[in-house]
Amino acid sequence: MPRITIIETGLVPQEHRERHGSFPDMFERMIRAEDPTATVDVISIPNGDALPDPGKLEAVLITGAAAGVYDGLDWIAPMEDFVRKAYANKTPMVGVCFGHQLIAQALGGIVRKSEKGWGIGRHVYQVLPENGVVEGETIAIAASHQDQVIEAPNDALTILSSDFTPHAGLLYANGTTLTVQPHPEFDVAFAQVCCDLRDGKAPEDVVATARASLAQPMDSAKLGGAITRFLAKRTTP
Repeated sequence: MPRITIIETGLVPQEHRERHGSFPDMFERMIRAEDPTATVDVISIPNGDALPDPGKLEAVLITGAAAGVYDGLDWIAPMEDFVRKAYANKTPMVGVCFGHQLIAQALGGIVRKSEKGWGIGRHVYQVLPENGVVEGETIAIAASHQDQVIEAPNDALTILSSDFTPHAGLLYANGTTLTVQPHPEFDVAFAQVCCDLRDGKAPEDVVATARASLAQPMDSAKLGGAITRFLAKRTTP
């Protein structure tokens, strides 16, 4: 298993961090569930850490964030440069939620706030047959987003999709870049927190439906395992 560098781009709200951990903590649990021997490093953008040289990294995972990739924040352009260098170098790279959107934008896709509104709770995605990464016909994962990849980059193949999120999973032509909109790192308890955080922001019926959906089975471990195995792959540039 390679050394996985998790780039933290957003923070779990302080009042929930003690119980649920940070986003890197959640990803570390997800990764170790598949491979207990995995080694994880964390680079925290909110804490002011400098971005490393992607050419010197064995594998990269970019987390979710409350920010929008189109917000023009001063750290987003350097992150996009990092993504393009990692992509050219064929460094194994995965992006989740904000990370999914950032990689798409950096590589020529279009991201914006969706007119469909909040995607929260358990979402079911169609899986592209024989994509080589995710097995099965459908996969159910917790989601928490308003923004979406509206147009995928030319280099990207859509491998997860739904009516609500047409480009929910992208596999890129370099063979070492995979991104997903939903959150395989979330357990049901934190997915409930995400619903609670939308009270008063999303329509009441959307929040109620999302809360109820979390009682149904989730495929988080399946997607988390697929992501962990994907990060372990290394091809020569």
